[in-house]
Amino acid sequence: MRFLARAVVPAALVSLAFACGGGDSSGGPDSSAPDGTAGPDATADAPGADADASKPIVLPAACNGSVASTSTPATGLPTPPSALSVVSGFKLEVIAKIGSARELAALPNGDLLVATNGSTIQIVPNAEADTTPGKSQKFADGPDSEPQGIAYDPLTCTIYLGTNQGIYSMEYQDGQLTGNFGSPIAKVRQGSVTPNSDGDVHRTTSVAFGNGKLYAGVGSGCNACTEVDPTRATVQMMDPDGANMTTKATRFRNAIALATNPATGTVWAGGAGQDSLPLGHPYEFFDPVTLHAGTADYGWPDCEENHNAFGSNADCSNTVAPLIELPAYSTLIGAAFYSASDTAAHLFPAQYRGGLFLAAHGSWHTANDGSYYSAPRLVFVAMNGDAPATPVDWNDPTKQWTDFVSGWQDPDSQSRHGRPTGVAVGWKGSLFFADDSNGYVYRVRPN
Repeated sequence: MRFLARAVVPAALVSLAFACGGGDSSGGPDSSAPDGTAGPDATADAPGADADASKPIVLPAACNGSVASTSTPATGLPTPPSALSVVSGFKLEVIAKIGSARELAALPNGDLLVATNGSTIQIVPNAEADTTPGKSQKFADGPDSEPQGIAYDPLTCTIYLGTNQGIYSMEYQDGQLTGNFGSPIAKVRQGSVTPNSDGDVHRTTSVAFGNGKLYAGVGSGCNACTEVDPTRATVQMMDPDGANMTTKATRFRNAIALATNPATGTVWAGGAGQDSLPLGHPYEFFDPVTLHAGTADYGWPDCEENHNAFGSNADCSNTVAPLIELPAYSTLIGAAFYSASDTAAHLFPAQYRGGLFLAAHGSWHTANDGSYYSAPRLVFVAMNGDAPATPVDWNDPTKQWTDFVSGWQDPDSQSRHGRPTGVAVGWKGSLFFADDSNGYVYRVRPN
């Protein structure tokens, strides 16, 4: 793809397109719901340390954000459920209603891609508009089932899509409102589901792009088993064209939430731990997979948390102890690091910059009284680069984060008002997140 002109944009702004990712398989245990439940190695194989967030990056002219989409303003948008509450100083609004909304990717001209667990990828034109965004519409058909993983690389103007069995790419031009993903550049889940699987088959694939490599999180074919398909329960790493696919992380039950830290280039992954361990375990985690040398081993199903075998008698001494933990059964689906230009129109206050937003879907598991084990959440984690500001407390998985949007579940733990999924940061600084229960796409801005 050739360009006759190029535009220079601050690196912090360019990096916003990387803050998207993740996905699980929706539904209960028979329909592949993934709910379940000290620092990285000193040697690193990712060039994240070489990233310079202050150095201007040259964008191809076709995706420099100068071409606004032509669209009809959205009408009749619902208001957020009254039970939901965003932290003081911010405004929460619904900007689109899209069924089965999952992962999100912000485009440089202010549009927002919404991948789904349906049959299409949708787009919200002018999602970063100062007033009303455009009416959402179909951007592309899913080339195969569960087209819920989506990411965008602004340096090559490329959209990446993860589906049940494939990884796809598409060249993008500024203001484009329709597209076609064509043939896969790489394939996953080509082998059979593990024989005698317990039925907890994860079908979705998440994608993220960082430091010149494409990453794909591929969910497992069971709750607890030894996989026969080498791509299941892994994070795969490949060239931008899908070539040279290798396993970057293994024994990772369902790497749902994928996100790149734009300040460092590090790719993080989070997801769901296995079910049926002692109640309250294992904690759900989020960890920088590319900061570990070689292939990172997360130990599933034998090892969880801080090298804990949980009765499996396995040797867990060489497995990863993740950097960020949330309560069991949280099910992390979406993640985004907050990075925006200092001149962004909707810039968040300083304490949020460089921090991490995580969307926890909440458990589908219930106790005998019908109450859910874990509530849906949209939380904020303060970060210092690739280190959480508060280290893990292995006795308390609630200390590293604070609620950013709360009220998703009533105090009786039996009624809910949505389940957050994908998260992205817009080029003007807005925070977007999706909800596949109500089918809403939300926008958060400072008042």
